[in-house]
Amino acid sequence: MKKIVVGITGATGAVFGIRLLQALQEAKVESHLVVSKWGRQTIEHETSYTFEEVCEMATKTYSSGDMGAAVSSGSFITEGMIVAPCSLSTLGAIAAGHGETLVHRAADVIMKERRRLVLIARETPLSTIHLENMLKLSRMGVTMLPPVPAFYNHPQDINDIVNHIVARALDQFGIPAEFAHRWDGKMKNKVFKLHAPD
Repeated sequence: MKKIVVGITGATGAVFGIRLLQALQEAKVESHLVVSKWGRQTIEHETSYTFEEVCEMATKTYSSGDMGAAVSSGSFITEGMIVAPCSLSTLGAIAAGHGETLVHRAADVIMKERRRLVLIARETPLSTIHLENMLKLSRMGVTMLPPVPAFYNHPQDINDIVNHIVARALDQFGIPAEFAHRWDGKMKNKVFKLHAPD
């Protein structure tokens, strides 16, 4: 069975991490979850899920301060790691090799073992520091996957947008995402209409 480490940090977009855990369950992939202190706060602020409910979606959950956890060692074999969402402070810590929390340490392990690391980095606008950190990590083989919505698949609601981003993250590992609405090369004569708020 494939194993994926999932990090959820304090950037807005906790729903990406939650949907990712659900999708890994559906694909029968073993998930190893680490939630940062502010990731936990964001889950409970932005979604209807409790922290405990999210933890139950994972195969195994570790405390963000547990530096002796299985995912802190390169001898624990996984396919890689997805941080969803990834705050820019977390991204900066990873770029600097600063392992203050288990999310940072787990990502550092993935990089040193040359496994796949995907960061769903959530911030806008991006400062020069953010961009330089992203470029540094990209040059090391890390995949930057900001949650930029697509409109060619005609999303009907927020769930469609979230599913698209999660599917793109799973694609990086060759994990099936049957729920994805993929580009089929067929153009449709549809016009997207914007409505002003009332």
